[in-house]
Amino acid sequence: MPVPWDRCKPMSNPEQDALVARTIDHYSASAEAFWEGTKDHDVEQNRAALLDELEGDGPFAILDVGCGPGRDLAYFSGLGHEAVGVEGAEEMARIARERTGCEVLQQNFLSLDLPKGHFDGIFANASLFHVPKSALPRVLGELCASLKNRGVLFSSNPRGENVEAMNGERFCVLHDFAAWRAFVTAAGFEEIRHYYRPDGKPRAEQPWLASVWRRIQI
Repeated sequence: MPVPWDRCKPMSNPEQDALVARTIDHYSASAEAFWEGTKDHDVEQNRAALLDELEGDGPFAILDVGCGPGRDLAYFSGLGHEAVGVEGAEEMARIARERTGCEVLQQNFLSLDLPKGHFDGIFANASLFHVPKSALPRVLGELCASLKNRGVLFSSNPRGENVEAMNGERFCVLHDFAAWRAFVTAAGFEEIRHYYRPDGKPRAEQPWLASVWRRIQI
């Protein structure tokens, strides 16, 4: 279901760290409900958008950023890839490990510690919109550094008018494509393509912006 963004309330910059922590606590407390509510979501288009752009022969090393309780980790691992999750919510991370058998790093997006040049692809499905704009250049730079040359980043975020806000207990940033592209290209990526979801709907009924990027070879 579309997220009711009209409920979001603007907030000031000094609150950001506390509100990101509040967001993580919310996800940890609602981990089982989140699993039940999202386990059957159709994200095949997004998974394919990443996998179709990976170069060379697999299996590939894939980092699932904001992996939640492990739905997509299980999918990538089931295809034979080396799937690793990053999840800030302790209970989400625990469930993901138990359900998938994959490695899951419990890390806040604001304090990532990732191996350099290790991953072929990053799958960030409905996760990076929780990163404050002030921290986004650093976070995207760390994700870029964790990719191999010409590695691929997939992201999907709810789109909006570039505001930081609270939606219930969750901190959110709603980017339009121009702003999102500026952040991602500045971090060392070039665009492959972007699209809006759900597929086949009028733009007004497509609240999600999906995009695919390649790490510039260095």
